[in-house]
Amino acid sequence: MFGALPPADLPAEECSAAMMELCQARLASAGYGHYEISAYARAGAQCHHNLNYWRFGDYLGIGAGAHGKYTDLATQRILRTVREREPRRYLAHGAQAPLPTQIVAAEELPFEFMLNALRLPAGFEQGLFEQRTGEPFARIAATLAGLESRGLMQHNAGHWRASELGLRFLNDLLTAFLPERPTAGSRAAPRRA
Repeated sequence: MFGALPPADLPAEECSAAMMELCQARLASAGYGHYEISAYARAGAQCHHNLNYWRFGDYLGIGAGAHGKYTDLATQRILRTVREREPRRYLAHGAQAPLPTQIVAAEELPFEFMLNALRLPAGFEQGLFEQRTGEPFARIAATLAGLESRGLMQHNAGHWRASELGLRFLNDLLTAFLPERPTAGSRAAPRRA
């Protein structure tokens, strides 16, 4: 709704931050923990469906506009799927239409994983990166270390999470994992934080 009809007046950034802190304090006092970047729940009542997304798990996309992700175990490739968005066209072709799939390129896997995993304030175990992407942790170790030196990431015994500062500037933090786009006739160097 906001995309089509953005509000005319939004509170100043300082006011928004103060409102968010007040909401977080009230939620915490009522027993709700901040378990996902935009979600709070009491212990044991987190949404398992969303946790699967943020842990880079596989899921089926069923229905108009639905997206899916699955790991092809035979090829160790990660594929994304998307269904026809417009309901009439989806119903006209629906399940009979071939399911378009897109292979997630290896150079995009660090960003894809972090885009999901860092939505969890608790972060992720480094083994989960390897398990879910099929890539060695060494592929992102230098980037994570660079982000940690800037105060955006924290780690303890193989467990990584965005710091409070990193969560506040999560979109900026995530850009460190975007693959380099080569210019015409050049080879891209790996992106480092």
